[in-house]
Amino acid sequence: MSTQTQQAVAMSREEVERRVRELGPWFHNLDLKGVQTAPEHFLGDYPRAKWVRFAHALPADLTGKTVLDIGCNAGFYALEMKRRGAERVVGIDSDETYLAQARFAAELSGLADGVEFRRLDVYDVGALKETFDLVLFMGVLYHLRHPLLALDLLHAHVVKDVLVFQSLQRGSPRVEELEADYPFEETEIFNQPGYPKLHFVEREYAHDWTNWWIPNRACAEAMLRDAGFELLAHPEGDVYVCRRGPVKPGQRAVYPTR
Repeated sequence: MSTQTQQAVAMSREEVERRVRELGPWFHNLDLKGVQTAPEHFLGDYPRAKWVRFAHALPADLTGKTVLDIGCNAGFYALEMKRRGAERVVGIDSDETYLAQARFAAELSGLADGVEFRRLDVYDVGALKETFDLVLFMGVLYHLRHPLLALDLLHAHVVKDVLVFQSLQRGSPRVEELEADYPFEETEIFNQPGYPKLHFVEREYAHDWTNWWIPNRACAEAMLRDAGFELLAHPEGDVYVCRRGPVKPGQRAVYPTR
């Protein structure tokens, strides 16, 4: 355990409360030595309340496994993966404020060894030059201007085996049984509630200008399949456990990797 981690673990409750205020505001409500980082969260005890509904779908023992948490925020899921024994966990986010929170939470929890937090955009995951046994892509898709591109890049560069995906969904929860093809004259199918639809937010949704594209259930599932992921489990309303599979002939990510 590093000296910095030892100092963090030894902090008093008052020191933790002060540091939590300095690093705020927080989106993840973490329990840091009895101090709640976002006790007034509009979703309740988030993301723990969500985690308990799908935690059973992930391996309880991740010994020897590598994990990538994309859009890690304050590190809740990354730290849970370390608690399950993952050998190495990398969390990436484009917001340095969240990364500072995540590093503090890791040190205070005594989990900093083997956990790395880096500032990196999802479109630049190729820069990691590494694939991971388990990749978490939770609550990111609907914040992206180019969501399918992001899934293509995950498949091409970082997912070795399993992807855990979650996205806000709106519209019908139905999934329409679709034919492989339709004639040009067919238009009614697009009006069916269970047809894959990606809703574009031109201005804001929920007071957040970063909410760009919100899929319905059929669309989320179709996008995952199209990007080369096999749907293994659907343990919670908008959460999917997927395995990396082949992509269609000629299909590839078109974004240049740096």
